[in-house]
Amino acid sequence: MTTARSYCPISLTLDMLGDRWSLLLLRDMMFAGKRHFREFLQSAEGISTNILAERLARLVACGILTRADDPGHKQKAIYSLTAAGINLLPLLVQLGAWGARHCTADDGLAAMAQQLAEGGPQLWAQMQGELARVHGVDGDW
Repeated sequence: MTTARSYCPISLTLDMLGDRWSLLLLRDMMFAGKRHFREFLQSAEGISTNILAERLARLVACGILTRADDPGHKQKAIYSLTAAGINLLPLLVQLGAWGARHCTADDGLAAMAQQLAEGGPQLWAQMQGELARVHGVDGDW
């Protein structure tokens, strides 16, 4: 990451996550269980391979994801959320809820977003615990 323009927490966060692709990759990991490069390419938004590679590398460099060789397939890498990545779940839930209220969203997806938001911190903590288990994150997330 380059030198910060500002040390405002919102500005610093946007420096890491402030583009649609990074947030959509995190969405796909958290809510669709995607972990491999090719799985991310199959998302409806149609990310190009060069942008995908750059965003994944940036999320790894920022400490939001890790990248490791996939033990089940020697030619694949597997991406995992870190504790910092798991901590972004409430932010993504709130983005989804806002979009469900203020945008023309798919009815089914909007309903899911609203249910996640209404589930509140207790549901989010359960989901974060499951993400921690799946992604092999110990300790404080």
